[in-house]
Amino acid sequence: MIKNSTQVKVYHGYGHTHNLVVYGHVFKFRADVEQRYSNNFLTNLWHVFRLFVVKPLPFAKVRLSFNGQIVEAQAAYDGFFKIEWAAKQEVSAGWHMVNVMAVDDNGNDIAQAQGEIYVPHITQYAFISDIDDTIMVSHSKTIAKRLKELLARNPRTRRTFQDTRAHYQLLANAHTVREQPNPFFYVSSSEWNLYDYLLETFRFNKLPEGTFLLNQLKRWKDLIKTGKTGHEGKLLRIMRIIDAFPNQKFIFLGDNSQQDPAIYQKISEKYGNNIIAVYIRNVREKKMPETQKILDKLEKLKISTCLFEHSEEAIAHSREIGLID
Repeated sequence: MIKNSTQVKVYHGYGHTHNLVVYGHVFKFRADVEQRYSNNFLTNLWHVFRLFVVKPLPFAKVRLSFNGQIVEAQAAYDGFFKIEWAAKQEVSAGWHMVNVMAVDDNGNDIAQAQGEIYVPHITQYAFISDIDDTIMVSHSKTIAKRLKELLARNPRTRRTFQDTRAHYQLLANAHTVREQPNPFFYVSSSEWNLYDYLLETFRFNKLPEGTFLLNQLKRWKDLIKTGKTGHEGKLLRIMRIIDAFPNQKFIFLGDNSQQDPAIYQKISEKYGNNIIAVYIRNVREKKMPETQKILDKLEKLKISTCLFEHSEEAIAHSREIGLID
């Protein structure tokens, strides 16, 4: 069933007192996407299909409310908005609520939604991780296998690599208090259509809460192309994160199914002082020599690297370099 009314969707944001960022979409309508966690292929296919039945509201006016402060912005042609502002008061570390409204030409509220932003301690590590074939088994390189993983499984039955949760939880809680974990940014070529799907998969598997930075919305007719594009956009999204936290130390996690090693190399060459380590899951054996060459170049930049097949190897490396106890 399609809801023929304006909706606002707010995604997790991030920042610090002087540079806060939140993203979202304004929809003219989008399909009812309530998830039924079924093992039935047709049920799961229908759910994923509905995630791509969307009609953005182009150039919608939006108004953000945060701690008594009002910030106005305008969505792009695809309904996507980015609101960036400086807080008038010091913002403590941790999660904070924001409220975003879509307004008409007269300034009247026509839809609203809440979101959250995460503010880390300046002394904390920050982790930037790919999703497909780094955390979840996705077969990103092969269209048929990729679609089978997406369409045949629901968010709670999607396969994650063994011991990934253990590694990420150790990293999230390293050298900090449990109430204020290290920030995770999940940057993927998957589309914003899959945000709730991915969020449920991560929460069900008890992966660290974090900020998702995904690719441009697709319509249902482009479903077959999901996750296929956006590598240049992925590079820019990661650079924006580092620019937002110039004093933070970052660790990258990815895989060699597509372009992660090359993307991380480009970023490390520009922001070498900000990067501590790079982890690459070896999911394409024939790309192992090429991947290792890239990691060797990163080692020359004094960046610790780990090419691994099983997460227990990555955990051992993290202990070895002092990232975790």
